[in-house]
Amino acid sequence: MNKDHVKGEAEKLKGKANEVAGKVTGNKGQELKGDVQQGAGELRKKVGDAKDAAKRSSDERIDKDRE
Repeated sequence: MNKDHVKGEAEKLKGKANEVAGKVTGNKGQELKGDVQQGAGELRKKVGDAKDAAKRSSDERIDKDRE
């Protein structure tokens, strides 16, 4: 887990809060903002996944080269 995972999850939570607040108050703009924030959070988590995968691959190559 890296900072992109943490920040992505935080963005998703903020988005969910905005979405719920928008639904409760009938504010479609805030509801939409929440949906967008959730999508941005999910994207940020996927960036974190890609970084983790790249690091694992790099670490495996280094370990293999040492053998």
